[in-house]
Amino acid sequence: MDHYQGENDAVIDELVKKLSKLEYEADLTKNDIRNHLPKSLFLPIDRSHLLEILSIQDSIADRAEEIGSFLTIRPLEGFDVLGDGLKELYKKNIEAFWHTRQIIKEFDELLESSFGGQEAEKVRKMVEQTSLKKYEADLFRRSFQKTVFEAGEAFTPANFYLWVRIIDEIVAISVTSERLSNRIRMILELK
Repeated sequence: MDHYQGENDAVIDELVKKLSKLEYEADLTKNDIRNHLPKSLFLPIDRSHLLEILSIQDSIADRAEEIGSFLTIRPLEGFDVLGDGLKELYKKNIEAFWHTRQIIKEFDELLESSFGGQEAEKVRKMVEQTSLKKYEADLFRRSFQKTVFEAGEAFTPANFYLWVRIIDEIVAISVTSERLSNRIRMILELK
């Protein structure tokens, strides 16, 4: 998003190719973990919960790949007027992702503490911050969508559809991030 200026160019195409490759590698890693995670593994959480966490993480990578793909379909009409709003929407939604990423980084500590104690309380607070970031992103999305719909009459139907899909995919990052952090909170509550 930092490089995108509303048009297809070689830099964006190359970044999207790298993004797609990273998403593919993430799929391979996820499948490798799934295939090699012993059924009798003694963890402080159920194996199914761990697999669900992996699946939700993968869906965030899928969304990122979709956003990149949409940005390379065709030039985005109205970017000169709406581009700053689109970048702000992305920024606000990606903040929820970064908060969730920090929670995932704490996962080792949670395992060591058997999902209890001070570490669990720290993660609960982090989950609340993720929810707040997602809420803030929702507020911005609502106002930005109104702006896009007001300007949308000047777009071709295909381009208006492209705007709507890009917005939906960007918003899905914070929605999925919040879902992931809430899933971890649910595991904490089971302990």
